Amino acid sequence: MKVKDVPQECDKTLDGVKKILYAQDDNGEYKTVAYIGWEVEETITLSALEELKRQENAAFEEYLSGKLSPLPYYMYQKRMDIPTLACTVGMCQWRVKRHFKPSVFKKLNNKILLRYAEALDMEVGDLTKRNDND
Repeated sequence: MKVKDVPQECDKTLDGVKKILYAQDDNGEYKTVAYIGWEVEETITLSALEELKRQENAAFEEYLSGKLSPLPYYMYQKRMDIPTLACTVGMCQWRVKRHFKPSVFKKLNNKILLRYAEALDMEVGDLTKRNDND
């Protein structure tokens, strides 16, 4: 993309923050160009946020019905997915998925709960308090 072709449409999801994009100048050299987004990027971002909200709501409903632990609900609330959460807590994805089971989650020790709480930027008590109703 050429410098002159970098879109400068207002992207509401950026909230006025500029991003950097690499583009070629007239000499064919790559330069960084500040831009304020474009409509296509905004549409995609809003669509992704809607999907995360849908997943968050579905996970919460499954938690309330006893099918899931509160972990996936908080994961989606923090805009994470299983690979991101697994990487953040330093566990394999299969192990994180296993902790989605209420029976397994209830047996987690404080050390593991602390890793999840730190990854989700919350206190262990807040992570487990919803689980007290089970």
